[in-house]
Amino acid sequence: MRSIKFVDVGEGIQEGKIQKWLVKDGDVVKEDQPLVQIETDKAVVNIPAPVGGTIRINAPEGKTVKVGDDIAFVGETAEITATTTQQKASAQKSEVAAAKPATRAAAGNPPSQETKEGAQNVREIIATPGVRKLARDSGIDISKVHGTGPNGRILENDIRSMLHVTAQAVAPTPKFSEILEEKHGHEIDRVQMSQTRKAIARNMELSWTIPRAVHMDLIDATHLSDIVSREKANAEKLGTKLTFLPFIIKAVVEALRENPNFNSSYDRDRQELIVKKYYNIGLAAEAPDGLKVVVIKDADRKSIVEIAKEIQLLHGKIKDQTITLDEMRDSTFTITNIGSLGGGYLSVPMINYPEAAILGVHMIRDAPVVKDGKVAVGKVLPFSITFDHRIVDGAEAVAFGNALIRYLQDPEFLEMLG
Repeated sequence: MRSIKFVDVGEGIQEGKIQKWLVKDGDVVKEDQPLVQIETDKAVVNIPAPVGGTIRINAPEGKTVKVGDDIAFVGETAEITATTTQQKASAQKSEVAAAKPATRAAAGNPPSQETKEGAQNVREIIATPGVRKLARDSGIDISKVHGTGPNGRILENDIRSMLHVTAQAVAPTPKFSEILEEKHGHEIDRVQMSQTRKAIARNMELSWTIPRAVHMDLIDATHLSDIVSREKANAEKLGTKLTFLPFIIKAVVEALRENPNFNSSYDRDRQELIVKKYYNIGLAAEAPDGLKVVVIKDADRKSIVEIAKEIQLLHGKIKDQTITLDEMRDSTFTITNIGSLGGGYLSVPMINYPEAAILGVHMIRDAPVVKDGKVAVGKVLPFSITFDHRIVDGAEAVAFGNALIRYLQDPEFLEMLG
């Protein structure tokens, strides 16, 4: 008999909720057959059968499981039946034993072999001096922190996550909650947050630790609007829907080439910038269970039509909840398209940690624009850039914004893309 575990699916995910079993207890399954859907804080993942055989489910739907937990077992039918019977008998014996008073061990008893082995099996702690200091200053026992870095290295984020969990464990229930319960108990509902919503909350707290500033400006998008209107029919013939977003992505890539610090991350432990020479553009997308970021990998190597098709494909996967972790990881710079939601003029987007900045693009509206000293009605695209002020200064943000404006107002650049 072989156990089926909730495996490490990457991205630092440590737990998930059993969303739906695709088989029934006692079913005979084939190797690689999808067995269960588990909701993590990033996506819904399918766990397949490692081998063929009869299934015994160990974790019911709705249960939260940790990485490494046994969620099911697979084996020969007779083997599964015998094991189930044996475990039921063991459980009954445990209940009987628990009902009897425990016998206190003699004080002079020597430590058991298990205790000796546990003492010898001390985990090596891999962490930089800066991370160790953060743990000491925060009152965190670093030996109890699970490292998510290479070879189990403990990162700053691991300490902050532990600090957050510890604070939640010891913090008393807010007084306002008690008052609400007392005064309006029958008029309020407590709603359990989904794994995705919990992840959003954690990521927003991380994002809030970034010292940020914001740069805002306007783009004359008249020519861009003309190009999109003209090319829509051609794009439909190629099987995709054309929007402004692919053009904005290509302009962002060019602006990042000119301003590489915006395509970087800040390594606080080593006080260095990690400047990336690849361009994976994240797109914030509203999903049924909360905000997610899908990623256009190697956007600099793709055409407008290819990007448009990929956006359409990824958004479809977000809606039907078939998006994979790989399609949401490794972004270097993120765009949030507030305009697609149908409202808003300017905003202050939250940086997608650990990136250096995020671009918010808003609704394109008819507005007065000045051309050759004359006022005319044109299409205006407002945008805002929230940036990590440890990495870049205001002057660099203006330079990035000006590059974006230049490309999206350049007829030759847009015609080349169209």
